[in-house]
Amino acid sequence: MTTTDRPAELRPRPDLGDDGPHRRPTDRAGAPEATTRTPMPAMLDRTDLRADADTAVLRRAVPPRLRAVLWTARTRIIGWVLLLVLGALAVVTFVTWRLLIQATDERMEDALRSEVDEFAELTATGINPRTGLPFATVGDVIGEAIAYNIARPNEKFLGYVDGAYRSQSRQEPGTPEVLARDPEFASLVAAVPEPRDGRYESPVAGEVRYLAIPVSLEGDPSRGVIVAAYLADAERAGADSAARLMLLVGSITLLGAAAGAWLVAGRILRPLRDVAATARTITDTDLSGRIPDPGERDELGDLVRTVNAMLDRVEMGVAAQRRFVDDAGHELRTPITIVRGHLEVLDPADPSDVASTIALVDDELGRMNRMVSDLLLLARSEQPAFLQLERVAVGELTEDAFEKVARLGEREFVLETVARVDAVLDPQRITQAIVALADNACRYTRPGDRIAIGSQLAGGLLRFWVSDTGPGITAADRARIFERFARGAAAGPRSDGAGLGLSIVRAIAVAHGGQVLLDSVPGAGATFTVVVPPVPHPVAS
Repeated sequence: MTTTDRPAELRPRPDLGDDGPHRRPTDRAGAPEATTRTPMPAMLDRTDLRADADTAVLRRAVPPRLRAVLWTARTRIIGWVLLLVLGALAVVTFVTWRLLIQATDERMEDALRSEVDEFAELTATGINPRTGLPFATVGDVIGEAIAYNIARPNEKFLGYVDGAYRSQSRQEPGTPEVLARDPEFASLVAAVPEPRDGRYESPVAGEVRYLAIPVSLEGDPSRGVIVAAYLADAERAGADSAARLMLLVGSITLLGAAAGAWLVAGRILRPLRDVAATARTITDTDLSGRIPDPGERDELGDLVRTVNAMLDRVEMGVAAQRRFVDDAGHELRTPITIVRGHLEVLDPADPSDVASTIALVDDELGRMNRMVSDLLLLARSEQPAFLQLERVAVGELTEDAFEKVARLGEREFVLETVARVDAVLDPQRITQAIVALADNACRYTRPGDRIAIGSQLAGGLLRFWVSDTGPGITAADRARIFERFARGAAAGPRSDGAGLGLSIVRAIAVAHGGQVLLDSVPGAGATFTVVVPPVPHPVAS
């Protein structure tokens, strides 16, 4: 008895069990049909117009309220989240399904390979392992081989003798005989002259993977074939079920993700809604509205705090502008009223009256000119070109400023400490600040009072100060004397200025990246100190 040698390679060949190459559809003449046609330009124009009309109809069909809801940032966020989740679910499900299918196919191939080894082991000796006697016929070999091998689920063993079906492995109860009674499958495998593996599309069971091994026995002219077959589609049903289960669970997860995205998007966008609501409450007369601070240390929390800080600055700026307009209007109205009143009672025939009126008008116009010049200077202090920075010797700058202020009045001017360092600053503006402080000290002191000037580098900061022995500044005035048109209530001669000098000093210090400090005790004088860094820092606008 001999058995045909098993195949060296059992992987399915593309030329076996294949439906053949796909062909393009042909027309009656045999030529391939055209797959695309180029439309006429007129047809394109009519199609575009029809599409635009359909879009307009759809827009009118959707209510404005619903359209507003559908195009909110919240729905767009949810849409993108669902799109990403859906894409990830599709990719994961497809990859998992393909891996399961691949594992199933490999398992079927391995099982078919193992059948070759089992058949060879059974028939190699020519002795029936159950009876211990030699095989008598090819049919006995096939029957014993099929009975000896235990079929797995979705696996079939079939035997053919001389092209006719002989037997198959035991079937589970209720399992239809999908291959035993299939004449097309029998014609494919019943009389193979050599081992063959391939695929067969069963009209009942779908794809079938098979391995057909011819069997012969000395002394018996019959030719037999043992077929091991797997119902591939049925075997892959587990992978398909797993993919459907993943899709079902993924759909439920998608609904949960939509609900979670709705809540999370609402929480994330709540500060933005608060910004819009607060912006709607702010008017030109009420700037007190602020956005509720969520307290979160993230980008949205920073946005809320930044917008609130901006609103604070806007409110302060508007309030300062209103005060400025009111004060400027009052200050400018006073000299105009004075000039008009004197001109109305002017006697042109009286030379002395004309001369005194001209002198008064000239004085008031000069005061108005100084006021306008100071206002323009304060406006320019907010511009980048306000300072002309250069490296200067602070000691020489202090001494030059002292020489200029020493003739402002009959006071005891004293030059105290002088900083012998170099610094990058605007010497003209620093000198202007020192002169303004010294002039302010002269206005509120009496002849013979002491006014001291000095400069010093301490703690990495450059300090210029002007101190006096005047009446000092009360605690109530300290917070307002640096405001525009503000004057202190200290005893002494009333200043005839517009109340802009200290505002200009503060503007110069701030432009250098510094500040103005005040140290005063009522009745014991005051000290104004301009503190600036040796190299000015840029001032945030």
